[in-house]
Amino acid sequence: MNERIIIFDTTLRDGEQSPGASLNVYEKLEIARQLAKLKVDVIEAGFPVSSPAQFEAVKRIADESEVIIAGLARTKEIDIKSAYDSLRNAKHPRIHIFLCTSDIHILGKFADSKYGLTLEEKRKTILKMSVDAVTYAKALVPDVEFSAEDAGRTDIGYLSEVIEAVIEAGANTVNIPDTTGYTFPTEFGAKIADLKKRVKNIDKAIISVHCHNDLGLAVANSISAIQNGARQIECTINGIGERAGNASLEEIVMALKVRNDICNYYTDIDITEIYNTSRMVSGFTGIIVQPNKAVVGENAFAHESGIHQDGVLKSKQTYEIMTPESVGVNKTKIVLGRHSGRHGLKSRLGELGYHPSEEEMQKIYEAFLVLADKKKEIFDDDLRVLMGDEIYKEEELYELQYLHVNAGTDVIPTATVRIKSNEKMLQESSTGDGPVDASFNAIERALELKLVVESYNVRSVTSGRQALGEAIVRIRNGENSFTGRGTSTDIIEASAKAFLQAINQYLLFTKASIEFHQDELAIK
Repeated sequence: MNERIIIFDTTLRDGEQSPGASLNVYEKLEIARQLAKLKVDVIEAGFPVSSPAQFEAVKRIADESEVIIAGLARTKEIDIKSAYDSLRNAKHPRIHIFLCTSDIHILGKFADSKYGLTLEEKRKTILKMSVDAVTYAKALVPDVEFSAEDAGRTDIGYLSEVIEAVIEAGANTVNIPDTTGYTFPTEFGAKIADLKKRVKNIDKAIISVHCHNDLGLAVANSISAIQNGARQIECTINGIGERAGNASLEEIVMALKVRNDICNYYTDIDITEIYNTSRMVSGFTGIIVQPNKAVVGENAFAHESGIHQDGVLKSKQTYEIMTPESVGVNKTKIVLGRHSGRHGLKSRLGELGYHPSEEEMQKIYEAFLVLADKKKEIFDDDLRVLMGDEIYKEEELYELQYLHVNAGTDVIPTATVRIKSNEKMLQESSTGDGPVDASFNAIERALELKLVVESYNVRSVTSGRQALGEAIVRIRNGENSFTGRGTSTDIIEASAKAFLQAINQYLLFTKASIEFHQDELAIK
């Protein structure tokens, strides 16, 4: 008989840790709603103790979701308490605790002699910290997961000892992460099988795996783990995540579906929502899905070779092992324009997975009409961009009201900006090495700031000559980076919006950090 595989989605936690992929509370909430529609089993909503915004996002998602909501925590009491507080109103809360177990991590992170003088002493400290944390979390919620960080490179004997101890302490799920994407499928599968033999109480917990893609093996390692006893897979939409990313949800789900003849497992995922979820995550994070990405890439169902085209026209099964419709790629597009009404717009947004309130709908409709005056036809990707660009914004300290640029081959590029701050207007002009640089300089002069632009990228996010362009700007202040996104049919305007949004992120982070530390001092 087929066995069910639990899908643990960590897009909103590990996925958001992708460089430049920070999400605000409203974007996280919208993605969580779509993940519920996709029918994932567990949503890891964030790392509550790390910042006020993270705490608020986890709390908002937990307050309204029907699925299991997990909050990440270190083995520190303050982390576990913060996770519990954020999940207090969840119907199905889970506290997810992690601590490193590999010698490399232990000797690196716990080098201080207070953890022990020898590796063996440090291992005993790690074991006690793990058991104490699980015991404390178990007293707060019935569902606790423990992750042995860098399990892929952990000695099997010590890993078995830790896993057995945390299960005894009350862990319902034990996660075996390949944190650095180091292992090969045969090696990782063997480790899961070995744990099943060595850990006496392993039948009292679900084995989970969390694989990274540093060698491009995350999905293969996850499937190998399933075949050797894992029953929960931790993954992300589009495979986003730290460094090279995580195991891709859509690839794992469709691999089990398509190859059910040799892989007798199934998931409860509604595969028709895969494409919408992929595009929503891409739109909100600003991380483009590579064209040749399996399942959800633009070329996943495209055929250019004459031989392939001929074969597909005669029988799709010659070159397609799944249909585009099965994962939600709709070939027929409803085209909206300036004469379309609110009802038609709202209906199409619903089909794409967005469910704005009436107040939000008014804002998006106004933005839609402005865009429709610039473009004759509005496509699905335009709507996805509008949803991210116009509605789900955090508090804005500064807003671009006006931009004028003078540029050409024989003139010095000059930009004038007018920026709204509360009820005040700030206006400045500046020159620069091109219209974008001039715009950035004018904004900095208006706000009396000087910032380091770490990266600047521009891309077309919709099709045609009137396409919406998206600019992504990342600025750095000390150890922290802040990313802004801006969209417009005018790429100079999009760049200025992105730069200003990054500045807003920086200023809001500074403000939140001060408030957070003040709260910590008040508690102490």
